[in-house]
Amino acid sequence: MNRLEGKVAIVTGAASGMGRADAEALCRAGAQVLLTDVNTSAGQDVAAALGAVRPGCAAFATQDVRDEKRWTEVVAEASRRFGGLHVLVNNAGVMVAATPETTTLEQFRFANSVMSEGVFLGCRAAIPVINASGGGSIINMSSVASHLGYPVFFAYSAAKGAVRAMTKSIALHCQMNKYRIRCNSVHPGAIETPMLAAANEVFGMKMADYEAAPWGLGKPEDVANLVVFLASDESRYINGAEILIDNALVIQ
Repeated sequence: MNRLEGKVAIVTGAASGMGRADAEALCRAGAQVLLTDVNTSAGQDVAAALGAVRPGCAAFATQDVRDEKRWTEVVAEASRRFGGLHVLVNNAGVMVAATPETTTLEQFRFANSVMSEGVFLGCRAAIPVINASGGGSIINMSSVASHLGYPVFFAYSAAKGAVRAMTKSIALHCQMNKYRIRCNSVHPGAIETPMLAAANEVFGMKMADYEAAPWGLGKPEDVANLVVFLASDESRYINGAEILIDNALVIQ
């Protein structure tokens, strides 16, 4: 319950799916969490529900991760409200169903503005505040798409590949500057989320199709458990890593 006592976290894309599970798990582990999302109504509901997990553990702020100015405001709000910042979970994501031949420039820019530029802006805004708070952990949500590539989700795969590479550069930057900040990327496989459900609709698939596969279907809680570990001091020597959570999907 107290693995993260005294730590303050920001989780983007926290109104549903993996982001919601991450925020709840961080609260249960003792952290104070600022949830952000573009979906204000759902995000407020999640933050309110987390009050039942631990009173006062969560708050919500509307955020479009593509907005540079808003990042500065969100980081400042977390620090002001909870007294610092130690953990950033860059989770916000979108799915664009299109191949290398059918993806429009607008679609490509949209996917990368959310998942590549959004991660960059978040890390840039958070690093000095985490450092001033005594150090901590940045957790960037990538995907097995960064390893396998998914032609039908070309822009998504490109963005997640960028997250994978940026994570390593950020880890080294912080180490070279003697910041006590670790940065790791998490690479989920098939996880039962609203985003996966939406992708299924495009291709006429069902969750049962994943469950029938050798690697099966993961739950958001599976990812959240890893996020808590990476946020905690228990993972103090894990830095610049890319951690697959896919039940061996990538090595099939």
